[in-house]
Amino acid sequence: MIDPRVLRDDPDRVRAAQAKRGLSDDVVDRALAADAARREAISAFESRRAEQKQLGSQVAKASGEEKQQLLARTKALAAGVKEAEADRVAAEEAWTAALGSIPNLAAEESPAGGEDDYVVLETVGTRPEFDFEPRDHVELGRLLGAIDIERGVKVSGSRFYFLTGVGARLARALVNLAFDRAAANGFTEAIAPSLVRPHAMAGTGFLDQAADDVYKIEGQDLYLVGTSEVPMAAMHADEILDGAALPMRYAAFSPCFRKEAGSHGKDTKGIFRVHWFDKVEMFVYTTVEESYAEHQRLLAWEKEFMDDLELHYRVIDVAAGDLGTSAQRKFDCEAWIASQGRFRELTSTSNCTDFQARRLDIRTAGSAGSAGGEGRNVPVATLNGTLCSTNRPLIALLETHQQEDGSVRVPQALRPYLGGLEVLKPIA
Repeated sequence: MIDPRVLRDDPDRVRAAQAKRGLSDDVVDRALAADAARREAISAFESRRAEQKQLGSQVAKASGEEKQQLLARTKALAAGVKEAEADRVAAEEAWTAALGSIPNLAAEESPAGGEDDYVVLETVGTRPEFDFEPRDHVELGRLLGAIDIERGVKVSGSRFYFLTGVGARLARALVNLAFDRAAANGFTEAIAPSLVRPHAMAGTGFLDQAADDVYKIEGQDLYLVGTSEVPMAAMHADEILDGAALPMRYAAFSPCFRKEAGSHGKDTKGIFRVHWFDKVEMFVYTTVEESYAEHQRLLAWEKEFMDDLELHYRVIDVAAGDLGTSAQRKFDCEAWIASQGRFRELTSTSNCTDFQARRLDIRTAGSAGSAGGEGRNVPVATLNGTLCSTNRPLIALLETHQQEDGSVRVPQALRPYLGGLEVLKPIA
């Protein structure tokens, strides 16, 4: 959640951030009213509790009829204290809910608007040109014996698939390349749980605007994750991290599951938008002050991976209205997909500042320059960034490096992970 001090001290900043996302600012007034009601309820409870303690002290010193009168007052006051405490608890819950309904404040640099209002920051490489009619990844996957969508649908339904033969090898090669690049950049490798409790899902913001896209396990208090960002954020929940250990960088592998709610009719062909894929996700804990530079580093590592795959791509600054609940700013790397004639997202990286950490209670000792001040524990910042998934990079790789006979040239960086293989050849 956002820093409540910002809401109290500069509500117009919160209103402006809501407008930038295209959201109503009514929530600001509701949160301020809930805060005032909470403070009033706390004051009323503390006043009655103090009176109760004072009366208790008088009872201890009194005797006879005076004591009986005081005991009667004490009994009546106890009911009032209990009622005031219930009011305080309700007011606290209302305040927490109101504050929690406000998304992270978008960065000043983020473009205003919605999905189509992004800003292109740079374009890298040369668009692939073919002197033959290029095939899409579905046809290439069939020729190579790499992707079997029909049997995926037969077994699991729409938006499922099998990766077979060289397709499975490519997926494994992509993951191994991603892990090696992450390790070289100082990341700790992790394999994260794909099932998490509600606190983890809510703490990362995935039970807010993305709730319809989340799979819940029927009859159990567990959710399937759509990204290892969720378990990696919750990994250090309710902890105070050693400031000397920051930044803490993880590269986490997990299967990812998404309902793709609202995508009816979109990307129905192939494996671009699916219900399951595997992914290596970068996740970082650092200070808020260092988070902005760290965000640029995550983007740079994503670009290096795109370069490894020898793709034509662009980097966009995502508009505020297209940010997730937790994100303050987000960059996407979009690769050119030849069969679609356009750029599509392969990776993204978000700076969530201290939004998730406040929900999950992850702190570190404050410095003299931090918001909490030296000697006080302050929320850390969390950042995430896709290094590699096993479906979209495979699409871009096949379609970019295809040759007229249906074979596919293997990018130099992937060859060591495929036994030196330079070209993927059709099996039929």
